[in-house]
Amino acid sequence: MYHRFEENKYPTTNIKTNDFKKQIELIKDAKLEFIGVDQLLKILVDKEPYANKNILLTIDDAFESFYKNAWPILKDKKIPFILFVSTREVNAKHPNYMTWDQVREIHQSKIGTIGGHSFSHEYLVDFTKDDIIKDIQKSHDDYIKELGSVPKIFSYPFGEYSNEIKKIVVDFGYKLAFGQHSGVIHQNEDMFELPRFPINEAYGKIDRFNFLLNTSPLPHKFYKPEEKLLSSNNPPNIEIEFLMNVKNINCFSNEGDQWGPSEVAFLDDNWIRIILKKKFESRRGKFNCTMQLSDGSWGWFGRQFVINN
Repeated sequence: MYHRFEENKYPTTNIKTNDFKKQIELIKDAKLEFIGVDQLLKILVDKEPYANKNILLTIDDAFESFYKNAWPILKDKKIPFILFVSTREVNAKHPNYMTWDQVREIHQSKIGTIGGHSFSHEYLVDFTKDDIIKDIQKSHDDYIKELGSVPKIFSYPFGEYSNEIKKIVVDFGYKLAFGQHSGVIHQNEDMFELPRFPINEAYGKIDRFNFLLNTSPLPHKFYKPEEKLLSSNNPPNIEIEFLMNVKNINCFSNEGDQWGPSEVAFLDDNWIRIILKKKFESRRGKFNCTMQLSDGSWGWFGRQFVINN
């Protein structure tokens, strides 16, 4: 997941263009295949079998720096990607965002796919149900007016969602939705809680990027809590039943507003409870569980909560 390109005053959401070029070459050197939305839908919705690990690039927000610095690279190499567009700033002709002409260029290229990202890019979990519906509908009105169609894939602004927001996104006809929690997608995944690895100046360095290329999913069949919007249930009671033995798993979280290891209790060889001893203090609580697999890759499972204070 990318946001800005060569906007160096925003290091937490920026990647340097030369680093992006190196990352593209690392993916190619690893013999991994870039896929687009059509292939993703076949794998996840139609459950078509696939033999090898695939890479899907996603870019959030439609910043002008993407169009200027990354789009020429992707266009030249014909690398597919999803560009998630929040429409309010594009409508307003904000200088830091792409124009509708530029968005249309990508839409018509058949290289990039436009994804839904709401109208306002506000904290939708703070909205009433009616206001969430109005916000997404306004973006749909813009997509139809400017592009002639509505996207099939959604990205939650800030990666924040609740069960209510997920249902609204489903009711709008989206096929898949992405959060901003780290992990590798697999076919048993909740199609409206898809993970992505964030790539920025800190988390896009070559050593870490190489590590991410060597990650694999940790498939699961049960997870709780289903609701990711926390209020009185902070810290949450987290349980995960995996589809494999996970006796060597380690989990980390930002409980107490500090990243570190969290206690893991085993209910079975494939079933864990993460025991959080402190509340999530910041707006977003996250945890990641990792384990080295028999093929040498690192299995990864993560989730993000939103804290309603």
